[in-house]
Amino acid sequence: MFSETVSSVAIASPIRTGMHLDHYRIEGLAARSGMASIFRATDLRTGQLVAIKVPHPEMECDPVLLECFRREERIGTRLDHPAVMKVLPSAGRSRVYMVMEWVPGMPLRQLLNQLQPKLSQERAIAITLAICDALDYIHQNCVFHRDLKPENVMINAEDHIKLIDFGLANSSRARRITFAKVSNTMGTPDYISPEQVEGKFGTARSDLYALGVMLYEMLTGKVPFEGANPFAAMNARLLNNPVPPRELNLAVSPQLQEIVYRALERNPNNRYARARDFAWDLQHQYQVSVSDRTELQDWKPQHRTPWIKRILSYTGLVLIPSVIFALLLFVARHA
Repeated sequence: MFSETVSSVAIASPIRTGMHLDHYRIEGLAARSGMASIFRATDLRTGQLVAIKVPHPEMECDPVLLECFRREERIGTRLDHPAVMKVLPSAGRSRVYMVMEWVPGMPLRQLLNQLQPKLSQERAIAITLAICDALDYIHQNCVFHRDLKPENVMINAEDHIKLIDFGLANSSRARRITFAKVSNTMGTPDYISPEQVEGKFGTARSDLYALGVMLYEMLTGKVPFEGANPFAAMNARLLNNPVPPRELNLAVSPQLQEIVYRALERNPNNRYARARDFAWDLQHQYQVSVSDRTELQDWKPQHRTPWIKRILSYTGLVLIPSVIFALLLFVARHA
């Protein structure tokens, strides 16, 4: 292991294990995304373990993407909640980076992969309630995550959670960024809300839609809308209805299924308006009235139509020679 100090001259120098970034010693790479790398590091002044997020060089050179990075830092420093990752203030930096608290545990995605096909109903509800609490806090502070997904929820051995990665988050108090590279239609195809697919601004209701998708996935082992490619998956939520959760998991009660449907309403005005409302229904399921939803009837024809079309297509191919032979015979007899 070696020691090296990063200067402002070497702004694009790669970060390596053992090097010093100001008063932080890099211990290793923790994660990498399309815009930045996150390193585990030690604050040499306090001995505290921290996470350091360093933008990729191309992001650092792009003023629009760099503004997103700085906005994430501004949002993170003013949020203070046990279920939200804290951004730590750090002055006098020799290059662009962000210092965050180190969050132990694993991404919820990793837990879901380990416990395929699904979580227990009780555990799925408990995790959803914890996320509701975190969302309620950030929404009250006028912050919208806009990229909520299992990869952005850390969970420890006691099932305590933390929301992470506010790289696509926005604040209603902040100036909107609407350049081509940073549009309002940001998010992940499986979890993005219908209004974001249509190019509208992501709000609190968009975050609650994403949480509804996550609850559906935790209960059934599947996301509600799938497609051959990301565009097909996003378009599916504008046109189709998901398979009812009870069809995939008989343990799901009609009341819990109704809660999932309320979170997945295509029209955001019909969706939960506040995370606390979502949480209240989960905690008082016996008081949730079950609607006679058209979604419960409509999904079957949509789900089966491709197979029906395929069968009819094959049947037609088989009958074509017979029809041609019959026509020829008819013509021959009446010639």
